[in-house]
Amino acid sequence: MKKQELRRGRLIDHIGLVVRDLAASKAFYAAVFDVLEIPMGGSDGRNFWADELFVSTPDSEEVRGELTGRHHIAFQAQDRAMVDAFHKAALAHGGRDNGAPGERP
Repeated sequence: MKKQELRRGRLIDHIGLVVRDLAASKAFYAAVFDVLEIPMGGSDGRNFWADELFVSTPDSEEVRGELTGRHHIAFQAQDRAMVDAFHKAALAHGGRDNGAPGERP
């Protein structure tokens, strides 16, 4: 098997998450996306988005379905300082620590 390579560009067109508490989710993502300098949109109370990540309530028209289960989503950062700031913002806004920031095998 070849060594993993970082590929720039789009592998996935978009991801839709269905959440129970949209306000809590929006506060969390607003904090971490602010650190990553990624703008967010959406203000109708049923959804919000950042780039190609869409987060909505179960009754929204955009992303219908059951509540989303546990997933791992990784975001790119410009440098280690941004990674550390992202981690700090995530924990301060309800994120759970599965290990300190750093490269994984």
